[in-house]
Amino acid sequence: MREKHRQQQARREAETGDKADAKAGLEGRSFLYVGGRDCQVAHLRQIASSYGANLIHHDGGLREAVSRIDNVLPSVDCVFCPIDCISHDACIRVKTGCKKWEKAFVPLRNGSKSSFERALQSMSQGDNAQ
Repeated sequence: MREKHRQQQARREAETGDKADAKAGLEGRSFLYVGGRDCQVAHLRQIASSYGANLIHHDGGLREAVSRIDNVLPSVDCVFCPIDCISHDACIRVKTGCKKWEKAFVPLRNGSKSSFERALQSMSQGDNAQ
């Protein structure tokens, strides 16, 4: 019985260590998230912070000028856009700016927290590294 408990504990510790190692890959990076739902921005920032990254949000033109995207792009490493929660104009501006500044553009299937976290996890493991 004790041996089984030790094995389970060792497995949990190994999984926790693997997650911490994966998250370390984005330390100090800065990301722009354009669009999405305002109510989730704080959660998205918390997720990015857990990976050691900084998240800048632009609402995609609802209240903020779309031209502000051009000012932010040079200072970020990557741009995330949830394709279900972004205006057509903002998406085109982001894609054009990413090409101009040679920044990674990551379209997200939707604006969910899990979609964003999966993208960060994939990026931290080197799948989408710039």
